[in-house]
Amino acid sequence: MDAQPPQKRSQMVQRPGELQRRAPSQRSRFLGVETSPVLVWQDWEPGQDFTKTLVLKNVHSKLQKLQFRPPLSKHFTTVIQQIILLSPGTSHSMPITFTPQERCEYEDSIEFQGVDGTFQVSLRAVIPRHALAVPKSVVLPVCAVQHSTKNTFLFENTSKLHTWFQWDSAAPFQLSPKHGLLKPGHKCSVTVVFRPQEALLHQQEVCCMFGDNGKEAVNRCTVLLQGQAKYPYLQLRCPPEADKVEPQSPVIQFGPVAIGCRLKKHFDIINSSPVTASFSFSSLRGGTPQLGPEFSCDVSSGELAPGASLRATVTYTPVVVDTVAVDYLALTYPGSLSNTELTLTGNCIGPTITVSCPLLDFGCVQEGGEVVRKVELVNSSPGEAFFQWNLDGGGHSVFSIHPDCGTLAPNSHIRLKVVYRPTQTMAHHRRVACLVLHRDPVFLDVIGTCHSELQKPAILRPGHLNMAQLHWHRVVSQPPPDQPSAVTTVRKIKPGQQGALCPVEEESAQEVQTLERVCTPIDEYYQACSGGFPSPSSSPASFHTSPHLTVEPPELVFDLTPSSSSSPSASSSQSVAITNHTEDKLSLMWTALPDSPFSVSPPSRDLCPLKSTSFRVTYAPTQINALHGAQLECFAVYAVQEKEPEGEERLVFPPWCVTVRVIGHSFQLGAEHFSPRCSVKPPTVVFPALGVPSHRSVVFHNPGELPITFCRHPKQASPRAASVSLTPRCGLVRPGQHQILTLITTPSEDCPQQGFSLALQLNGAKYIQELTVISSVEKLCISMEAESRLLLQPTAVGSSSKRPHRIQNLSRLPLNFEWRIPGKDRKLISVEPNSGKLQPNEKMVQTWSFSPVAQTKYQLKTFLTAWPTQTPGSSSALQLETERGTIASCSTMTLRTTVRPETRTWYQWTISLQILSASGSMLSAPQQLCEVRVKGVYPTLQVVDACTGGSLSGLNKVQLWKRFSLQSLNSQLTSIPSPVELTYTTPTRHSLRRCPSVFTAATMEFNFCSAPLGSEPSTVLLLFHNTGTIPVEWTLLFPQDLRLELEYWAETGQFNSTELHQMKVQDHRLFSISPRSGTLLPGQQTAVHFQYRHEFVGLHQLPVLFKLSHGREILLNLKGITVERSRPYLHFTSNRHVFTPVAIGIFSPPRQVYELYNGGALPVHYEVDTSPLVQLQEDNFNHPVLCCLNPLGEVLPGTTATLMWVFSPMEAKTYSVDILIHIHGGVSMVLTFEGCGMDSRESGSSASLYTPDAQPPVSGVTRGPLPGQVVLLSEEMVSFGNIPVHSRSTRIIFLTNVLHTDTILYEWGLPQEDGQLVVQMCPETGRLGPDQSVICVLTLNANDCAAFYQLDLNCQVTLEAAVTQYRDSLRHWDEAIERQKHEFIITDNDLRGSRGVEEPQTAPVGHKPLIRKYKTLPPIRACSIVGGTCTRPTRAERRAQRDPTAARRRPEPPKPAVLHLRVTARSHGVLEYQTHFPDRLNTNYIYRTSLGKPCGSQTPSSTPLPDDLPPLTHGLERDIITNMITSLFMSLMEDPDFEQSVMSLASGAPEQVPYFRQLGERGGPSVSPAPYRSVSAPASTTSLNLALPRPISAPDLSSLMEQLLGKRGETPVEPPSATPEQPQSATPEQPPSAKRERILRCAEFSALCEDILTNSLMNLMGEVSLGELQLIALPRCAPLPPVSART
Repeated sequence: MDAQPPQKRSQMVQRPGELQRRAPSQRSRFLGVETSPVLVWQDWEPGQDFTKTLVLKNVHSKLQKLQFRPPLSKHFTTVIQQIILLSPGTSHSMPITFTPQERCEYEDSIEFQGVDGTFQVSLRAVIPRHALAVPKSVVLPVCAVQHSTKNTFLFENTSKLHTWFQWDSAAPFQLSPKHGLLKPGHKCSVTVVFRPQEALLHQQEVCCMFGDNGKEAVNRCTVLLQGQAKYPYLQLRCPPEADKVEPQSPVIQFGPVAIGCRLKKHFDIINSSPVTASFSFSSLRGGTPQLGPEFSCDVSSGELAPGASLRATVTYTPVVVDTVAVDYLALTYPGSLSNTELTLTGNCIGPTITVSCPLLDFGCVQEGGEVVRKVELVNSSPGEAFFQWNLDGGGHSVFSIHPDCGTLAPNSHIRLKVVYRPTQTMAHHRRVACLVLHRDPVFLDVIGTCHSELQKPAILRPGHLNMAQLHWHRVVSQPPPDQPSAVTTVRKIKPGQQGALCPVEEESAQEVQTLERVCTPIDEYYQACSGGFPSPSSSPASFHTSPHLTVEPPELVFDLTPSSSSSPSASSSQSVAITNHTEDKLSLMWTALPDSPFSVSPPSRDLCPLKSTSFRVTYAPTQINALHGAQLECFAVYAVQEKEPEGEERLVFPPWCVTVRVIGHSFQLGAEHFSPRCSVKPPTVVFPALGVPSHRSVVFHNPGELPITFCRHPKQASPRAASVSLTPRCGLVRPGQHQILTLITTPSEDCPQQGFSLALQLNGAKYIQELTVISSVEKLCISMEAESRLLLQPTAVGSSSKRPHRIQNLSRLPLNFEWRIPGKDRKLISVEPNSGKLQPNEKMVQTWSFSPVAQTKYQLKTFLTAWPTQTPGSSSALQLETERGTIASCSTMTLRTTVRPETRTWYQWTISLQILSASGSMLSAPQQLCEVRVKGVYPTLQVVDACTGGSLSGLNKVQLWKRFSLQSLNSQLTSIPSPVELTYTTPTRHSLRRCPSVFTAATMEFNFCSAPLGSEPSTVLLLFHNTGTIPVEWTLLFPQDLRLELEYWAETGQFNSTELHQMKVQDHRLFSISPRSGTLLPGQQTAVHFQYRHEFVGLHQLPVLFKLSHGREILLNLKGITVERSRPYLHFTSNRHVFTPVAIGIFSPPRQVYELYNGGALPVHYEVDTSPLVQLQEDNFNHPVLCCLNPLGEVLPGTTATLMWVFSPMEAKTYSVDILIHIHGGVSMVLTFEGCGMDSRESGSSASLYTPDAQPPVSGVTRGPLPGQVVLLSEEMVSFGNIPVHSRSTRIIFLTNVLHTDTILYEWGLPQEDGQLVVQMCPETGRLGPDQSVICVLTLNANDCAAFYQLDLNCQVTLEAAVTQYRDSLRHWDEAIERQKHEFIITDNDLRGSRGVEEPQTAPVGHKPLIRKYKTLPPIRACSIVGGTCTRPTRAERRAQRDPTAARRRPEPPKPAVLHLRVTARSHGVLEYQTHFPDRLNTNYIYRTSLGKPCGSQTPSSTPLPDDLPPLTHGLERDIITNMITSLFMSLMEDPDFEQSVMSLASGAPEQVPYFRQLGERGGPSVSPAPYRSVSAPASTTSLNLALPRPISAPDLSSLMEQLLGKRGETPVEPPSATPEQPQSATPEQPPSAKRERILRCAEFSALCEDILTNSLMNLMGEVSLGELQLIALPRCAPLPPVSART
């Protein structure tokens, strides 16, 4: 047998789900012989022998005789045996040896032949191969859309090699692990995650690549993944009693819940879908609640199996009394097709506390006796109530209540013991307030009379209180009780049966009820705790009478620290003052406690009418290291009542009572104070978000075993904390008890949303208890769906369609709303409901109906009006003159109302009436009578214009508005005043200090800049305008106007540096204001002059209070600097400058400017240190981020110079660099320059298009002449906006002389940049007669670089009469000087005695000047015009007039008034401008001759204009040429001969010699008329040689224009000429259309046309201004005569 080479196998077939090879033990039967079909050798190595045995077994019933063929290859060998005999059931073993030579696969076979046929046994030697066994498919569980499910499967490494695998899958399937290394025979579990996004049946065949490593993995197998997705559906189901609406909008209504309580309700979440769904809850509250969420749910997220349900519990915890809380829980789960919301509503109610008896009468009690009464305190609310009586419980009062504080359980009552223990023989009355947490206080009146054996005053009865109240209501000022006749005469009242003064008319019970207290309970409580002074939250109209008795201060804090621990007898005393505001004499008596550490001396005193007296309160503790506190009371009665006879009760008035709270401690030096244990609930106090006075209460609890004293922190003086009134301000809290604190304030707009801290000092030491207060005003905010747009579906005419729309209240205020539909649209659309009330965060679904009447497209606009609902505290803003009355039949009754708004907002009231019977019973339901709406406003002023004069005349209006912060001042004047600013509604002297404190946090700086010593005063004129609807009384108050005038002995004589400085400023009147007060009616204006005199060197400041009566208070800090005349000085308003943001990546960043103002008398040379700029450039890859174009320069006195900068950012970030500006001979200054780079891709392409002064602080249009102004500019600010480079822009302004008799001269001063005029004004100078106007044409010529233009044009205005006077004075002065050169004076003292002639002697130095025969003229005083008016001579001028040597001084010219014109623009490159403003490019005129030049350079290759023509440049010559050519063209167009010639030329008639042929000759010989003779000009000539070879048959006017313009760089335009050698027909003639096109494209022709059009428009505007032309006149048409038929 021939050996054959082995067959190599490089691949292996892998069948999914089966092993790649059969097990070796598997046997088969062939022709009755059982044997293995294949022998496989594994794990072998080349060069060795490996033997396997092939077993043949005869399973047949007869003898088998087999012949076999041995293997063909030499690698498989066996025993050579020709015939194998197998008996039935016997076996034969045949060894087969495998001898490999190399590592590859081998295959061979042995063939057996029997009687019945042949069969083969395969021989195979294999090498190790990678093999994996994977399942055919994997099925995943059903999954919800946007959810996930998972399953796992195993795959096995069936090879003998380490196999690396990599799974490749796509969404929605994800396998983990995706790759790894599997050892031989090991298995791996793969997790399949199924995340479907659609409800479909998903199938995907994932592939697994495996092999040695990732790069050589060539084997692959696949697994089929299958998964089904369905949409989830969850439902919310509320209990039957809570679910009162449709299931699509479940609602849980908690109803009224008491504050401090909690109410829980539940709802079910049901999964109605066949898939598992995960969910979460989120709150949809529009604004963040200040006190935390009121609703909470115990389930925030979860997962529900198909058909399962989950019960969730919602807890409502109310936090603000009398508010309705609305919140929404949104059920969100992946894959939901609709949103499900759960509406939660709850109403917070406060405690309801009542006293069983409002008045307790103790009757008559003997001195030293004691009477006890019982009273019940009832809590009828379902919540717990905290209460506290405002009464001293330590024996310092004749009345006491036990217990004086505590808590009341819901729907319960407590019996209180009230004790009356008098110590003086008099009548006692206290109106005791019972404080209730979160509620207004309730009051209990207690009265009693004390008798002794000797003194028996009139007994006070309950009826006396009502009669006294009636008397105080009717009598504004109480006369003495012993003069009833005066009262009865004036007030028409009489003594009643019980001794009180009663009106003559019959008093009914209903009239007595109308005399209830007008002030609210909280105001009455505050007045009782503040010593009788009114509450800051109450208006003056809320008090029925002025306070009768006041005490100041109402609180005293003693800090007693003895010097020795063994001497506890130290004491401290303070004084209190009590003022009698009545016209009667009062007796004051303090209630004394013998063992108390607090005592008052003297214990009693008489007080005369309208006088004050002082008492000393002494703190003398008998125990060291202790805390004490008390409430001292003082009763005041009419002094005449004590003199009444016994038993007579003619006139009885209840006494008044004032209290003083005192606290103190006696801790020794070094002794540790008690560490307090306390709590404040709630820790955060939130006031209503409405700018009206409101109050809140908190409870201060002491759970410890030691007492605690508290007081307001004395060092907390922030304006926001000072705006909150705390009552009481101090006190002592005993162990286990509490103190209810009341906070009163008016929320403001400037309060931060996060609130501020209010600090309480505890135990007189370092312990601090903070309370967060939020009192910010919020604007009403209503959210609408679809961005306030509603699209109604197409509807057939005559039918209607409906569409729901949702609105939501996003503010913290409940509001009323109403839809307003224009009358013409009410037939088309309607809404239900069209009005209603929205609670905070509440949503409302409204239904809009659309009923079209025609087939068209409708665009309708409706308006939603909203306003806050009336709060309980604002009911007193509206008062009815008559609430009850009788109307006769067929008559009319006038109902008068009085409105007193408390804040700037809209008020609305609904007045209803009821018909009553004669007995008072109601006969009908309430009927709406009318609706009252009113808007409360504060007085407001606005600064509408301003101008400068004197030393400040060099400042323009923009600089003035910035230095005087006028824009911020206007913003402050229109804002709502804080309650502290309304402490004094009118200007009042209230301070004892020379630097009075102010009640405002608004401070503005009026910076007068700087000026040299002795210069003219800096004057600023502000024009105030009353933009409101009410008159405004305004006052400017100096510090001395706010200070009380003291006697000489009261002055301390010790002043600090600030007081000395202000005294110097005020005494020398460095600052002056005129006028300082006034009244402006609505729409009126007034001018106020501010002046600063430069008489002392240094910085001067003066605070001036700008007070609007019943309005804002703003502190104006007047600031000015006076510089020595020999000192160079630059005035910097700030040490920081921010450049305009520039986009990164632009080719030519714009130039920007920084202004330097010279406030001294000398020119200032400056130099900018550019070393930081070099360092900045090196840090940015050598890119010039910031460059200064003119680092060296000079600033003239009183002028402004500009530093030119180029800011070119590389990154979108903020750059900052500190630059030192050296001032030669002066003080250098370090400025911080900042610039921000912007990425236009993120911020938008238009973000970098910024124009300086795009939003100026004041309108550029002049409102009218200011007082004293003689010339008026129509515009003071001109903005050209964004313009391209090389462009010329023009504006028209009018200059008007407002004087009726005088003529003025004006001259414009034009600024330059880089030595070039950027702007032009035509005319630059001129003369204006009385009431005359002139048109000034302003032209801006943008240069070749992009830049920001901020130019200041000055117009100097001088009276012509002053100039004439100056010239005459100058002429006289010149003549006098010339005359003095030739004159001398001979003086002889003894003319009568000696006649001899003596030699002239020179007068000695120091003698008086000689008397001359001739004297020069007196100096001509310059007429200084400030805004066009002549001012008084300055001190220097008056001194010069008194100086006799001043006669030789040269007359000074009149100082002109200066008008400022601000010009702003921003120029862009042409390509950049075309990119950002494609529609505006054609509206700008661009000089095309300057295009293509590099920035700031000249093109060397440009051809100059011809030498024999005037250059076409801006100026007088160009204007002359333009006017000449314009006149020439106009004459030619009006010449009929010229018109006929043109028509003949156009018709083709030949002309031998053109009429303009003479223009081509310059002194040469006359042109021959020969038609074919030519004189050609060289191509380089620039003269206008128009020699023509032949007559032109059709000349064009454009050819003439082209020759006159002399276009640069081109050969003069000639028709082509024919040479003698060339026939005329061979020369091509240029068509006229080509010439016309070339002329039209000529830059010079465009410039000429621009000038002609501009000049024409200027002429038209001039005629319009003179009244010669009316642009708005209607066109006139003359009718033609009727055509008559010829006979």
